[in-house]
Amino acid sequence: MVSRLNMMKRSTRSTSFNVAPLALAAALAAALAGCNLAPTYQRPAAPIAAAYPESSPAGEAASSIEWNRYFADARLQELIRLALANNRDLRIAAANIEQARAQFRITRASELPTVSAAVSGSRVPGANDTITSTYSAGLAVSAFELDLFGRLRNLTAAAQAQFLAVDENARTVRISLIASVANAYLATLADEEQLDLIRRTLATRDESLRLVQLKFDQGVVSKVDLEQARSLVETARVALAQQQRQRANDFNALTLLVGQPLPDNLPPGTTLAQTNLADLPAGLPSDLLTVRPDIRAAEQQLVAANANIGAARANFFPRISLTASAGSASSELSGLFKSGSWGWTFAPQAILPIFDYGRNAAGLAAARAANDAAVAQYERTIQGAFREVSDALAGQATYAEQLRAQRAVAASEQSRFDLADLRYRNGAASYLDYLDAQRSLFSAQQAAIQANQLRLQNQVTLYRVLGGGLK
Repeated sequence: MVSRLNMMKRSTRSTSFNVAPLALAAALAAALAGCNLAPTYQRPAAPIAAAYPESSPAGEAASSIEWNRYFADARLQELIRLALANNRDLRIAAANIEQARAQFRITRASELPTVSAAVSGSRVPGANDTITSTYSAGLAVSAFELDLFGRLRNLTAAAQAQFLAVDENARTVRISLIASVANAYLATLADEEQLDLIRRTLATRDESLRLVQLKFDQGVVSKVDLEQARSLVETARVALAQQQRQRANDFNALTLLVGQPLPDNLPPGTTLAQTNLADLPAGLPSDLLTVRPDIRAAEQQLVAANANIGAARANFFPRISLTASAGSASSELSGLFKSGSWGWTFAPQAILPIFDYGRNAAGLAAARAANDAAVAQYERTIQGAFREVSDALAGQATYAEQLRAQRAVAASEQSRFDLADLRYRNGAASYLDYLDAQRSLFSAQQAAIQANQLRLQNQVTLYRVLGGGLK
């Protein structure tokens, strides 16, 4: 301890010699600063076709259309605003971003030396029953790694890419939330139309039962006709109870998405029949690489895996670290900070792995396997996005015609029912013909509402899978 104290004191009288190791280390670090063992990153080719199977109209890209322009319903717009402010999944995504940002800052800080204030004191028994005392105070840098082979830089690059991936995942949550709120809102509109239809059907069947009951009391019809009329009424009541339950479930789902109880002062909205969502152009499949945040997130994970290969390769090379301190040292506590007590220590260390029983080789193999998995995940994400867009485009091309045809069916069934009702009242048709026409009309009207709901929800899905909702 005495010799160390004397060395620190002598160092203040030989500054020209002591600067040389620091200058040499700085020059060596500068010369090797550009060394990076990570493979050169190249974006994998997209494993999809050059065009979609279905054609689409020309127009403004979905990713460029703000959500409040695409969804014109004032009530839906307010629900989306509330969801963006209160939804818990969105809050979790925001917290994940902050966590990833902090982790990136922690990793990046390892590239720079950590300077600490150090105060120490020791008393050691010496020869002839003496006690040697040493006290020191100053600044210290402990085990600062010179990143000559890019290990720390690659770890920082990987952390940065993972942070960017988390940020892109949050964007995915946002556009998914907007689409989910829109679909849940459309479901509640469909529920209202179905309930209105069922109530009107129930009223019609109640009136029909009343007439059949009168005819039965007069002996005109049999008990079979009466029981059939009653069965139709109860069937309508079953459908009413089911639809009321479905409306409650859809309302609860919408409330969960919004993140709070729905306020009573929401602006008025439109009905499902009045709602219209414009057709969207698909563009080229290659556009998905830039407009889909889930694809961008998968690519950032691939960038991180590529950087981790560089960090694993650097483990095969020497790891040089520096430990240094500068301050005051004295054999007496009262002598600290006095003239002549200042000095410094400098202790470089180089470690080269020789026998590690395959640890570094296994680490490199694991990094390469993780990179292969990231490539496959990236390609699968692209293929999944291509299928989602293709499915939604197929829906855009066919749902409008399906709705038109289903409404035509409902109109024909309405005419058929009116004629059957007239013929039955005049005794020209049997009650069985009347019941069949009534059931067919109800089914056709329900199917028309469902077809319109599916058409609108498909447009919401197409807007989402084309990257709409970020603006």
